[in-house]
Amino acid sequence: MRTNAHARHPHDDAPDTADAFRRMAALPDGTERRRLRQEIVYAWLPMSDRLAGRFRNRGESIEDLRQVAALGLVKAVDHYDPSRGHAFESYAVPTVVGEVKRHFRDHMWALHVPRRVQDLRNRVRFARQDLAQSIPGRDPSAAEIAEHTGMTEEEVLEGLDALESFSALSLDAELPGSEDGYALRDTLGTPDPAIDVVVDREAVKPELRRLPERERRILYLRFFRDMTQSSIADDLGVSQMHVSRLISRCCSHLREQVTREAA
Repeated sequence: MRTNAHARHPHDDAPDTADAFRRMAALPDGTERRRLRQEIVYAWLPMSDRLAGRFRNRGESIEDLRQVAALGLVKAVDHYDPSRGHAFESYAVPTVVGEVKRHFRDHMWALHVPRRVQDLRNRVRFARQDLAQSIPGRDPSAAEIAEHTGMTEEEVLEGLDALESFSALSLDAELPGSEDGYALRDTLGTPDPAIDVVVDREAVKPELRRLPERERRILYLRFFRDMTQSSIADDLGVSQMHVSRLISRCCSHLREQVTREAA
């Protein structure tokens, strides 16, 4: 019986659970069915662990990969229909592998990358592995990868860019060639404190142009040249009190006009 099972299954660790599947299919939902389901899952766990091992060294721990593969195995057990006559592993293997690949696609990318670009990345990565055996000592060029895969060079370049997009670089990482700890964070700009008044300045410009020349000059000297009221008074030959009243009156007028325009 065991010899037949091995002849039927392409995997050395494939248990013979055909009878267990038939019995589970005939059982209603309940304690007995859940017990049998658990036994089947446990019997196939070595295979799902081995499938998870295919994806090691890709940025995810092997234990997490095994958990994801086990989830795929449970889905395969729940949806497998023994009445169709196909061996369980022919359904379980693509289900488990697909679950692991979805995990990488949905959870492991630091940035959202379109499915098409992810597929290009995988094709380029596998092509580089294949070509490394025939051209040892250097990385294959984009043209060589394109010829090997049937992709265009533009698609290859897009896939090569995606190879560097799987994980994000920390803002605290030192820039290449820096010897003083200069990091990515140091290249970021800071908010311009004047940005908040840009809209206000643009809104008041038309009203400023309508003011008499003397009032415009007083406001210019006070707010753009940063002169004191006394200095402005000396420059114009008027009293400091008169300058103060003009500034106050002009500012009130401008505020009223801009508010009215906004309303």
